[in-house]
Amino acid sequence: MTDLLFRDDAYLRAAKGRVVDVTSEGGIVLDQTVFYPTSGGQPGDSGTLAWDGGAIDIATSVKGADDTVVLIPAEPVKMPARGDVVTQNINWDRRYRLMRMHTALHLLSVVIPLPVSGGAIASDKGRLDFDMPDAPADKAALENDLNRLIACNMDVSSEWTTEDALDAQPDLVKTMSVQPPRGGGKIRLVRIGVGKETADLQPCGGTHVANTVEIGRVRLGKIEKKGRQNRRVYLYLE
Repeated sequence: MTDLLFRDDAYLRAAKGRVVDVTSEGGIVLDQTVFYPTSGGQPGDSGTLAWDGGAIDIATSVKGADDTVVLIPAEPVKMPARGDVVTQNINWDRRYRLMRMHTALHLLSVVIPLPVSGGAIASDKGRLDFDMPDAPADKAALENDLNRLIACNMDVSSEWTTEDALDAQPDLVKTMSVQPPRGGGKIRLVRIGVGKETADLQPCGGTHVANTVEIGRVRLGKIEKKGRQNRRVYLYLE
């Protein structure tokens, strides 16, 4: 199991780690990591590893077996050995844009309160697919509502619930095709807002900004029809 440092502190850019495995495919597994692995529509982090006698660029990170995170080198060069202590640095500018976009997409699901059938996050844009038979009557009004929410200066925090408690509140799960990971007994929730002023609360393992004002203004892009009842809504950071 890899200790997920990013889960407790999404702003942590660098950390030490010890190599516990080098996979047969050339991936590197550390005992703890700041690299977020590809999941939930959010791409894995890129960055660098450095150790006494070497350094390597990391192209991305993915989930491995037994709750590990596997760091994928950008090219086949000299690898650290098992037991080596490395210094890991993520590509912070890219990660921070992903955090801003991921948080903005949570709020998009608030201004469009329909079931979500898919989504993807990139540093330049994001999208959500909604179970939406008819196109929105006023896209500009949706964009204004979203930017007003962002400007509300709401704190973003995480908490844990049990699988049984989540089953008792099925409305918290907005995604139709992807369910929160189960089996560990606990599920992470991300809350935007506080108490009665909560704007959004849903299961999520991704990284987010600490306050909505960090998102900045956003712009709604095109809304594409994808099937009989599915529409894809694009979102851009400004």
